[in-house]
Amino acid sequence: MSSDPVFKNFINGEWVESRSGETFENRNPANIDELVGVFQKSNADDVKDAVEAAAQAYKSWRLYPAPKRGEILYRVGERLLGQKERCSQEMTREMGKILAETRGDVQEAIDMTYYMAGEGRRLLGTTTPSELHNKFCMTVRQPLGVCGFITPWNFPMAIPAWKTMPALISGNTVVIKPATDTPLSVANMVKVCHEEGIPPGVINMVTGSGGQVGQPLIKDERVRVISFTGSTEVGRKVSEACAPDFKHCCLEMGGKNVQIVMDDADLELAVHGATWGAFGTTGQRCTATSRLICHVDVADKVIQMMVKRAESLKIGNGLDESIEMGPCINQDQLDTVLKYIEIGKKDGGRLMTGGERLTGGTYDKGYFVQPTIFSEVSQKMRIWKEEIFGPVLSIGTFRTFDEAIEMANDTAYGLSASIYTRDVNRAYAAMRDVNTGLFYVNAPTIGAETHLPFGGTKETGNGHREAATAALDVFNEWKSVYVDFSGTMQRAQIDNQ
Repeated sequence: MSSDPVFKNFINGEWVESRSGETFENRNPANIDELVGVFQKSNADDVKDAVEAAAQAYKSWRLYPAPKRGEILYRVGERLLGQKERCSQEMTREMGKILAETRGDVQEAIDMTYYMAGEGRRLLGTTTPSELHNKFCMTVRQPLGVCGFITPWNFPMAIPAWKTMPALISGNTVVIKPATDTPLSVANMVKVCHEEGIPPGVINMVTGSGGQVGQPLIKDERVRVISFTGSTEVGRKVSEACAPDFKHCCLEMGGKNVQIVMDDADLELAVHGATWGAFGTTGQRCTATSRLICHVDVADKVIQMMVKRAESLKIGNGLDESIEMGPCINQDQLDTVLKYIEIGKKDGGRLMTGGERLTGGTYDKGYFVQPTIFSEVSQKMRIWKEEIFGPVLSIGTFRTFDEAIEMANDTAYGLSASIYTRDVNRAYAAMRDVNTGLFYVNAPTIGAETHLPFGGTKETGNGHREAATAALDVFNEWKSVYVDFSGTMQRAQIDNQ
């Protein structure tokens, strides 16, 4: 597939051109001279075709035995494992993050596929005693129907797999709109699904913009659930658009994640974690460490160590195995990062290192920015409150544990947080009191695993979770079943008194 620079939509088991007749280019953010591929600039007619295919395929796919669906997913996982290096190389070319990270991205998709393949022999409900004689009670899961996915560019195979695999194992059908910056990774996943036996119409992919593809997908009445990962601003609009039809809606949105460093912490470990959390994926993770708060007794030492680490990072094209941080995804994101750096300066943050776009040589062909650290950041500053989605770390200080907890919770978001301490009592208290969906002890704010639920509180999400068995609740309805074998008319809450 990668030998052909022109990629098509995948609808009803076939690769087809958009009805619009238009295309768009996908270029390497580390070297914009390099064309990754040409993709379909789709429209509402393409979405309609894909949804129709999914709606028709649902009639038979929902009745296909779940263990057999699992066997197909297992084969998909095996194929992705065999193609891991190729998919990783292509992901680095289209997204920019380093090979070590794209290999992890593809592995996460593989892990989720294996995990959900196993659920084909579970999809557990419950059995429970009835309050009446000779009556049996149980709960079972039922699929919803057509699922629409709007996926982001920062994890271009992992997150689509998080959504697709639990939907498919449950008996739903799928229409995916990949991010316009990273459609190739989704195309690679869809191609493997097709080749390993997913029937026509069960999985469909339509590339293009949010306005031309995402909006028609959300508004189509045949789509019963929308799963969206992206900004809180767009997620709010998605939620509003789903509300009139009572369409199920799963939102995974922004984060302003914090790492707490106590005075008894292993500082070398804490700095190593903060460096990875802040600058891994060029800070372009919803779980990125964007706030670091340190006890005043160790703050100066931590800042000194962080600056040294940041300045030593090797930045460049992620296809080079020695590179530690790649580019921003595109010009708009680079401009946003640079804008926030200027805001940080204006608001009174002390720029300790970085703060500039990287230029000269190969940097001129990509969207590179220096790893940036601000100290003396107060809770009133915009760089403390607003998601930047780039390699910018804001550092503040605290004197007491209670103050640290208050500062950690001082955000509109609630995705991820961590604490570095040797005090088990503080670790457990922080785990209890920091209001996030993910929490780490002596580890950075990034590093979620597929067999635990993923998601956040407050403006990070709307209560649903991705990954693990929690994801099944997004793509299923619960049905309570009562079987009365008494041969008589029994009335609950009346005849049991």
